[in-house]
Amino acid sequence: MAGRITSLLDPSRIALNVQSTKRTAALNEVARLLEGHPEVANFNGFYEELLARDRLDTTCLGNAVALPHARTEHVKKIVLAVGRTEKGIPFDANGEIVRLFFVLGTPKTKPGDYLAVVSALCKILKDPNDRASFLAAPTPAAFIAAIAAAETKLGL
Repeated sequence: MAGRITSLLDPSRIALNVQSTKRTAALNEVARLLEGHPEVANFNGFYEELLARDRLDTTCLGNAVALPHARTEHVKKIVLAVGRTEKGIPFDANGEIVRLFFVLGTPKTKPGDYLAVVSALCKILKDPNDRASFLAAPTPAAFIAAIAAAETKLGL
């Protein structure tokens, strides 16, 4: 894993119109995109660990972005699903509103890969113009193209 987020993205695992208006329901809606993923050995186990991690501390990164994640034995390789909501969802005790969710599952045995993906995501999400293009992408394919453009710009 070289840190390229596009290698983890699949249009069928990107929901650009998350319907849920509450944090846990939105997490469920986006995480369900990974149900049936060939690299997810046990979706229910993964989802329980995702929720447990999210209860420990906020996974909100700021700038209307959250990175709910779990390091777990329930995934064989890194998996990623993306959700976007127009209105935003109150996400933490501070009232932070989140519009982009990057739900990440990584094997416990690959901490280096996990850190590479999180680092790449943080770099990509730092630029307000890139975030605006992710929020404006009309289709999952356009969303992936916007991520690819950001990666190229950053030399990832």
